[in-house]
Amino acid sequence: MPAVTELGVERRPLLGIALKIVSVSIFVVMSSLIKSAGTVPAGQIVFFRSFFAIFPILAMLAWRRELATAFRTTHPVSHIMRGLVGVTAMGLGFFGLTRLPLPDAITLNYAQPLIVVVFSAVFMGEVVRIYRWSAVAVGFIGVVVIAWPKLTLLTGGAGLGSGQAVGVIAILCAAAGSSVAMLLVRKLVQTEKTATIVLWFSVTATILALFSIPFGWADLSRDQYLALAGAGVCGGVAQILMTECYRHAELSTIAPFEYTSMILAIIVGYFVFGDIPTLYTLIGGAIVIGAGLFIIWRERQLGLKNLAARRFVPPSS
Repeated sequence: MPAVTELGVERRPLLGIALKIVSVSIFVVMSSLIKSAGTVPAGQIVFFRSFFAIFPILAMLAWRRELATAFRTTHPVSHIMRGLVGVTAMGLGFFGLTRLPLPDAITLNYAQPLIVVVFSAVFMGEVVRIYRWSAVAVGFIGVVVIAWPKLTLLTGGAGLGSGQAVGVIAILCAAAGSSVAMLLVRKLVQTEKTATIVLWFSVTATILALFSIPFGWADLSRDQYLALAGAGVCGGVAQILMTECYRHAELSTIAPFEYTSMILAIIVGYFVFGDIPTLYTLIGGAIVIGAGLFIIWRERQLGLKNLAARRFVPPSS
């Protein structure tokens, strides 16, 4: 019989895993559509990604009859701050995506959970012990293995090589920005509904992206317009599915399936863009994934210990 959460929602791990894999697959499709649009300005990509994501989100809220209260909040400043950080990270990530092979761009994003651990200790005061610090250190070695061949191309001057090096730097900065955004979301979820957080971010990101118009927006062809609009819709649908998957299974059960995106990126990158992953990408990706899986396992072990401690009732004296 499926377990039931405190909120009365049935725990169905297989459904949760399936929804996670589908959401990850759609996110890879989103990235592929953005990459297929070519070197469109990052701010313009952010606008399309955010604006067209609003429609599936609104459809979900209307279906759940939560539309009337979805935008209601007592913390608008916190949402705007999260939006500023998130938009910056999104723009950097899209900039890097248009300049790197798809497998490299997606694999470098795996640095995010490592950075979250560091930022949680530094800014949130969370206790991080030697096991997780060791995993973070090993994970960053994997990131260096992936990035080093491209970063060394900076010394070669302008051209494709230096463009890829700048793409690597942009992706890593995006991962750091996304980690900050995640910490802000951790605070928001204590008082705000998931639908409110997602809707506020999409609307805020859309508005903020418009401020990039003076820095230059490209005249899009029909194919570019369709690709970016499709990327936005995919992003909204994937976000909904990702939110839904956590209703049916625990984080530690779902999280490892995030790494299926590397396999999908290699397949799509090869057949659609002709990208062949280098040995550095494969080895570095394996190191980063291994470190990430260890952190997930360690979080689960600590969670089980804390749960057991809460359930323990000391004998009366």
